Amino acid sequence: MTVLSISIFQRLARPLALGLACAVSAATLSACFPLVAGGALMSGFVASDRRTSGAQLEDQGIELRTATRLRESLGERVHINVTSYNRQVILTGEVPNAQDKAKAEEIAKGVDNVGSTLNELAIMVNSTLTDRSNDLITSGRIKASLLDARDLFANAFKVTTERGVAYVMGRVTAREAKRATEVISGVPGVKKVVRVFEIISEDELARLQPPVPPKN
Repeated sequence: MTVLSISIFQRLARPLALGLACAVSAATLSACFPLVAGGALMSGFVASDRRTSGAQLEDQGIELRTATRLRESLGERVHINVTSYNRQVILTGEVPNAQDKAKAEEIAKGVDNVGSTLNELAIMVNSTLTDRSNDLITSGRIKASLLDARDLFANAFKVTTERGVAYVMGRVTAREAKRATEVISGVPGVKKVVRVFEIISEDELARLQPPVPPKN
């Protein structure tokens, strides 16, 4: 298992996570869009998030604007997923040549409010519908595994999978980053983990936690 680290929802039932993955998979495959805005599974499914509500809305807008511009410029010859977290954008998928890969990154960097970009596009033929379905199922398994981990807050992580490579984002402590990597690495179908975390201190995490209501 390869783990690549790049520094720069609460508990739901496991069957719900897997069931939603299957539903998303079916919807995505029937639509057959070559670019997918918001590739991260279950993004925004739970209200609780370590980003501000404004940041969450901005990330959604960045994903939509970027995907639209990519589609307009590159058309259906490419398959690109756009994932944004706290204005950090990851481009995943496939393009036919180096020129399209560079062009996609240029487009993403030009979108309003994008802070940084990570270009993970592969130069190869587009993945098949079966490949994409398998990736969505793997993302569902990852989310379910994070939900099962009693020492993690699953809604602190945003996950997307491409050709078996799991990309995981979030504002987490070093402890959470290590533990999440262990969990994700053990999920069937995961070949590699790429971490794009914003590392925060334990003190900052404590400040982010909602106050515990007093007992009556």
